[in-house]
Amino acid sequence: MATRVRGYRRTLQALVAFRVVAIMADFAFQPLPEVTGNVTIPTLSATINGDIIIGGLFPIHNKGGKGCGTINADRGIERLEAFMFTIDEINNSTVLLPGITIGVAAFDTCALAPYALEQSLEFIRASITSLDPAEFYCSDGSKAKAVSTATAVAGVVGGSYSTVSIQVANLLRLFKIPQISYASTSASLSDKTRYDYFVRTVPPDTLQAKALADIVAEFNWTYVSVVHSEGEYGEPGIDSFKVEARAKNICIAADIEIATTPTNATYEQVLRDLLDKPEAKVVIVFVRTEDAEGLLNAATRQNLTGKFVWIASDAWGNRIAPVKNNPLAAQGAITLELQSSPIRKFEEYFLNLNPRTNKRNPWFIEYWEEEHKCAWNGVAQGAAGSRVHSPVNPCKGDERVNRKLTSQESKTQFIYDAVYAFAHALDKMHRDLCPGMPGVCQKMEKIDGEKLLREYLLKVSFDNGHGATVQFDKKGDAPGRYTVMNFQRNRRTREYEYHVVGTWNNGLTVNHSEIIWAGETKDIPRSRCSDPCQEGQIKNMQKGEQCCWICTRCNPWEYIKNEKTCEPCDAGFWPYPNKTGCFALEVQYMTWGSIHAVIPMVLATIGILCTGFVICLFVMFNSTPVVMASGRELSYMLLGGCVFCYFMTFMIVAPPSTLMCAIQRFGVGFGFSIVYSSLLIKTNRISRIFESARRSAKRPPFISPKSQIVMTCILILIQVLFTFVWLLLEPPGTRLMYPDSREPVVIRKCKSDDISFLISLVYNMLLIIICTVYAVKTRKIPENFNESKFIGFSMYTTCIIWLAFVPIYFGTLHSFRIQITTLCVSISLSASVALLCLFLPKVYIIVFQPQKNVRKLTMNSASYKMAPTASSATGNNHSAPSSEHLRLNVQPRINMPGTTTETETDDRDSLASL
Repeated sequence: MATRVRGYRRTLQALVAFRVVAIMADFAFQPLPEVTGNVTIPTLSATINGDIIIGGLFPIHNKGGKGCGTINADRGIERLEAFMFTIDEINNSTVLLPGITIGVAAFDTCALAPYALEQSLEFIRASITSLDPAEFYCSDGSKAKAVSTATAVAGVVGGSYSTVSIQVANLLRLFKIPQISYASTSASLSDKTRYDYFVRTVPPDTLQAKALADIVAEFNWTYVSVVHSEGEYGEPGIDSFKVEARAKNICIAADIEIATTPTNATYEQVLRDLLDKPEAKVVIVFVRTEDAEGLLNAATRQNLTGKFVWIASDAWGNRIAPVKNNPLAAQGAITLELQSSPIRKFEEYFLNLNPRTNKRNPWFIEYWEEEHKCAWNGVAQGAAGSRVHSPVNPCKGDERVNRKLTSQESKTQFIYDAVYAFAHALDKMHRDLCPGMPGVCQKMEKIDGEKLLREYLLKVSFDNGHGATVQFDKKGDAPGRYTVMNFQRNRRTREYEYHVVGTWNNGLTVNHSEIIWAGETKDIPRSRCSDPCQEGQIKNMQKGEQCCWICTRCNPWEYIKNEKTCEPCDAGFWPYPNKTGCFALEVQYMTWGSIHAVIPMVLATIGILCTGFVICLFVMFNSTPVVMASGRELSYMLLGGCVFCYFMTFMIVAPPSTLMCAIQRFGVGFGFSIVYSSLLIKTNRISRIFESARRSAKRPPFISPKSQIVMTCILILIQVLFTFVWLLLEPPGTRLMYPDSREPVVIRKCKSDDISFLISLVYNMLLIIICTVYAVKTRKIPENFNESKFIGFSMYTTCIIWLAFVPIYFGTLHSFRIQITTLCVSISLSASVALLCLFLPKVYIIVFQPQKNVRKLTMNSASYKMAPTASSATGNNHSAPSSEHLRLNVQPRINMPGTTTETETDDRDSLASL
């Protein structure tokens, strides 16, 4: 019971709501007037009777100041006739809709959305049933019949402008009436949540925007201005272009909108705004046809010929109206037009029309008068059918229109496709609902618009016979195919015309050689704010400008991270020549074949040969007085140290490895410690002997050769212990060194740093300093074969070498080869100084003056001048001797006859060396 009550309640609510709608419809659907000035006339329509009616909406008149304006020949009359021509062709077909006649109810939109919406109300009159009894009568008292019956439409072809189609689509969807547009390309109409009954035989502006962006990219333009019309055509279209432009790194210099009701001042201001961006010579024009005409008119008035390169959408396309009086201002323009083929049969049909026979088109007389500049029956038709008396020539009715087939209105094929799409869908529905039955069966008396759309219209696919396949995607859009045209002067006829230079079908194909730009040139115009940066440069963007920059070169050690940023390569890497990335640097190290290694090795080899010669000479003359007097044991140790120093050159220039690094760290200090420990003991021995001789004749302790060897070894052992501690604290190994991240250098070196190496030589420096002090103290000992002076020369020179070595070594850190060469040469020079200063005099005597190599010269007394004391210097007036002679006598020891003890021989050698 409750369910039944709820059902009655719902039925009552529906009846009440339906009654309200009916009352509103009765009020709204009174005959709608057309307003032109102060003249009110009845609504006009082009009609063809038929079993199934298809509605049509066409801009028969242009938009006027307050309503309809002048007759629109190509977009209005020609499109309407193409619509009716296609209906005639289908009705004459024996294949489509057998036994069924398609009728027409076409209205004028005047290119105004509100006016078009009023006209569209005629399409839904039959969709609403009035409950007013006054609209019914009974002829025989048995059954009520309607006074007049509104004709239901199966679908609507139109409108033209996107703003019109949007308003109409919002209305028709409420009554589930499918709508196919032949010209509305706004991207908004692809939204099926809002316009679910809207279909079109033209592609959306998103594809056209992609085509425009491809054209800009094709000519390497990166800085363009855009001009668009206010409304559903220009705004979504230019927004889609901006998206595509960003993806192709195309920048927008100026974005200008033309209001819905522009004036001449509006267009002139647009041009002034464009001139403010002179680098952006290319202008993308996404405007209505009338706005394109107004823009070119303003350019002609201001004599801006050749100032801009217009790249226009299909609203300009191949229209004559914008360029008719502005050929110079439009010269070089690139325009898009939906790809279509002229229909030859329609051309014959249209050119044979005349006012006498074409009664179904109520606006044809007005068109005829405008086209031929005459008056039908002596009175010209005004806008929307108003009669205007004017002194013009009378129309005869047999005037001819001379035009080329290519002048056919570009949307003719799309109107043809739209009507045939309805026909194919209705035919398939008829075959399904009325199988084998000619004519309209009962199931098709009232066509279900939703079923027609979902199950048939959106699934049609057929060849239109003019080179294209008609079909729709899931959004009801047609595939995008565009013709690219260039407005240029025909070199043969000298007339300006549109010339096809390419196509776009999911990709651009354009013939550059066919394009003629403004000024009759084939040179591609420049439209960029800044030139592309060269290799290795980045963009330093100017404030407030995305496409204007100053090119800045990256530093040699940096690569280009992105077009605006340089980034230094990681350590051990260097940028490629094109700065796109970094590559690993080749590791450098000293090699045997390097000139920096060859020179030190040659010097070291010479040093080794010379030292070997001295050693051999000393061995040969080991028992001679000169060799014995030089302290043979320490001399051999000193010569061995020199050989070791020379040998270290080969270890230092060897390729770095853990073993080589350990040998280097041990060997350099060890070799020096042998040389300078031996010299220190020599100078210390001489100093102690003569210091002791000043005080007494007693021989000082520890001056025997064995003592000297032991003390020398102790000093060397200190260096060895120090080196082992160093190796334990800092284990040997190799490392990669990057002297300067701004230089392409990676060096493999020993792990220890240069400061550690210098510290390792501190002990040897101390030995050198002490040797030098002793050399200064014993510098005045006059004696044959005395080494003090030569040791002094050796120490002075060594100090100079080491003082020079330290700054040179640390000053050449930028070049490891020079640093290693400096170290090797310094070591060799240190050894060579000791070799030359200490052994060259002895070698000279042994080789060239053997007569001096006798004991009597080495065993004679040594005299030593004592320095005057203070008492002797300041004593009595007696003259005192200026010096006191000391004589060192060797006391003979009691030995067995014919024998000499080892101690005696050592003593003799020790004294002889003085």
